[in-house]
Amino acid sequence: MKLFSAKVALVAFVLVLTSCASIKEAGRTVGHTTRDVTKAVGHASRDAAKEIGHATRDVVKDIKDGG
Repeated sequence: MKLFSAKVALVAFVLVLTSCASIKEAGRTVGHTTRDVTKAVGHASRDAAKEIGHATRDVVKDIKDGG
């Protein structure tokens, strides 16, 4: 009976380790995807704000120059 219990415990331990590795990999995938998307959105926002700033600067410069 003790040998059976030990085998069951070993199988349960292996299953838990396998599921932990799967969960860890899924978490890593979600985390890296979130990081990459956030970085892309941030860079796009920065670039858009920079373009608006340059366009505004050019308009103000044109108005100051008389046209």
